[in-house]
Amino acid sequence: MQEKWAHRADLAENALNDRHGSKLWGLPGTNIAMVAWPPTMKEKMHVHWHYWWQAHYLDCLVDAAMRRATQQRRRRIRQTMRAIQFRNLGKLSKNRYYDDKCWLALAMARATQIPGIKEPKQLPGLELDIIAGIDSRMGVLPWRRGEAFYNTPTNGPAAIMMARTGRLDQAISLVNWIFSELVNEEGLIIDGQRQRMHGPEFVENIHPYCQGVTLGACLEIALQLRQRAGFSDLDHIRDVADAERMEASMSYITKIRELIEAVNIHLATPQGVLNTPTGDGDGGLFKGILARYLADIAVRLPLDNPTNRAVKKVAARLVLASAESAWNHRLEVDGLPIFATNWTEDARLPHNFGLGRFSLPESLGVIRIAERDLSVQLSGWMLLEAAARVAAYVDSGMDK
Repeated sequence: MQEKWAHRADLAENALNDRHGSKLWGLPGTNIAMVAWPPTMKEKMHVHWHYWWQAHYLDCLVDAAMRRATQQRRRRIRQTMRAIQFRNLGKLSKNRYYDDKCWLALAMARATQIPGIKEPKQLPGLELDIIAGIDSRMGVLPWRRGEAFYNTPTNGPAAIMMARTGRLDQAISLVNWIFSELVNEEGLIIDGQRQRMHGPEFVENIHPYCQGVTLGACLEIALQLRQRAGFSDLDHIRDVADAERMEASMSYITKIRELIEAVNIHLATPQGVLNTPTGDGDGGLFKGILARYLADIAVRLPLDNPTNRAVKKVAARLVLASAESAWNHRLEVDGLPIFATNWTEDARLPHNFGLGRFSLPESLGVIRIAERDLSVQLSGWMLLEAAARVAAYVDSGMDK
């Protein structure tokens, strides 16, 4: 199983790099992703800056290198980090959107785990800029600078970053706010809340990536608490503080279990395929992000008890079933895949070039074909990398 999914992930990687990868403005030693394929001249020139799409492109490059680090993959990662810094036209912190900055900080930090990739000089400053953005009254990050909107897509990845960089108390504070304010009756995480004169106004949209980043943050917190306790269970604790850390860790694992159950019931088909409609644009990334953190649960959640083992299997099933469906519904151009925005439906060719059945509105561009967007294709690649990771874990027998 591992070889099958690794091969498919390789094909997805080749598809994205061949169709979307390019030098930034022709500069040598750079690589950046065009935001659509086939691209317009504006898209070839990267006129509009999609900061967080490039962060996820970098993250997918890192996924591939973590599977098998090659000189070519390391070089492309370095070139992409260089291009992102050039295209931002200033410090990486020069961005109003805290969620964008969180995604890039996470991707760059993961890149440094690959031998031969040095930490970008701007990364520590970017992380500090994010932390400095926490609203002193609310105790959490706003969506963007000067905005009274506080949401999961910002505070989830921020909590992951904070937990991974040793700022555990801050991570816990953000995640606790999400669970106290943004859980609906089905147990799913809603988008966020706006602060109005009359009080909070909730934005109750359910997005797959809200579930994903919350799962990821809970896992990082739980594992950090266990590590600080120094032991794997409550029968071998050293003192009261360790007992409290282990108990707190278990509470976040319980949150993971409950949220995965809600995702399995409400956001997937009976066969386990993630099927929330997300369309094009930014939404194209949403399901892929959920798949990334489901894979994290499947691989990294401790095997302490039967309940955890069951949850890991559910997470693995959601990833592998979604990947199988997305692969079966792909198109192929020159032997490389084009993924559908909806993983339960057939992919559409971004431009027909006289092939297939297309309506007049599609031909005139009135209706956009979502598969043209980098975000949609990145989501498919992200899903296949998640499947390759889960398959490798299952084949190793470590899930027993």
